[in-house]
Amino acid sequence: MDIHSIDLNLLVLFDTLMKARSVNKTAEAIGLSQSATSGALARLRETFGDPLFVRTASQMEPTPRALQLAPVVRKVVQTIQSEILQSPHFDPMQAQRSFVILTPDIGEVAFLPGVLPRLRREAPGVRLHALSRSRTAAADALEKGEADLAVGFFPDLQKAGYFQQGLFTSTYECITCAGNGTVGARMTLKQYLAARHVVVRPDGREHLLERFLDGKGWQRNVTLELSHFMSLLALLPGTDLIATVPQDIATVVGRHIPLREIALPFRPPQLQVQQFWHRRMQNDPANRWLRGLFYEVNRRDAGARLSA
Repeated sequence: MDIHSIDLNLLVLFDTLMKARSVNKTAEAIGLSQSATSGALARLRETFGDPLFVRTASQMEPTPRALQLAPVVRKVVQTIQSEILQSPHFDPMQAQRSFVILTPDIGEVAFLPGVLPRLRREAPGVRLHALSRSRTAAADALEKGEADLAVGFFPDLQKAGYFQQGLFTSTYECITCAGNGTVGARMTLKQYLAARHVVVRPDGREHLLERFLDGKGWQRNVTLELSHFMSLLALLPGTDLIATVPQDIATVVGRHIPLREIALPFRPPQLQVQQFWHRRMQNDPANRWLRGLFYEVNRRDAGARLSA
């Protein structure tokens, strides 16, 4: 017998008839007319080459072949009902799994601290793996299922095939060591461009501020280039360097070293911070829970900042 010739609906009919022992009751249970049920029973008999059920004075009695098939068919039907047709479910309290989050180092220090206490309370067996990827590599990782969520500034993911959800809007600040006496609280554009800048350019990631300045034709005096924002903790103190960084970085760095903010001589661009996921994961219960958690913890109202 070729498996392609088996109609799974006939197995449901067989299982129901095995319990009901009546064509009428079977028809009512599976929502078919009596004639349609009788026709299905005929196809079932033809498929297995056996009468399967024989009418007696009181009910339909199974043949030996039907009795042999009954437990196997019951198992198949139960498996389909419980494991295939059952709505998917994710229980964070019982889950033992890892999620991969794509975010730059700014995201690791801004987004994860608020998430960890929630995981400890609500999903103690869940582990997070934070990775930094270039924009093109982020799209590839989400598409292939190598990452579950991208959180941060990923304008290249604003395209077909990806869902997005806004978390907050931020901007840039200019900071320097609190003891830097070479610059004041305000600078002209000429003074800003001539100052000694430390610029952070994480590998493979283009920055909105860079494009903004290039578009204006403004060239800064870049003394030092870094790949990681957190290196500012060691490199700003005791120097005359200034750094123009996202607000969250200014807040986090200011938690550890004394800083002074310098008013920018121009209005900086706005950063749209969002979370992204591939459309394959749109209805996945685990991914839905994960992005819901990140949204609840990291969403901010307009103008709100990361807590200092």
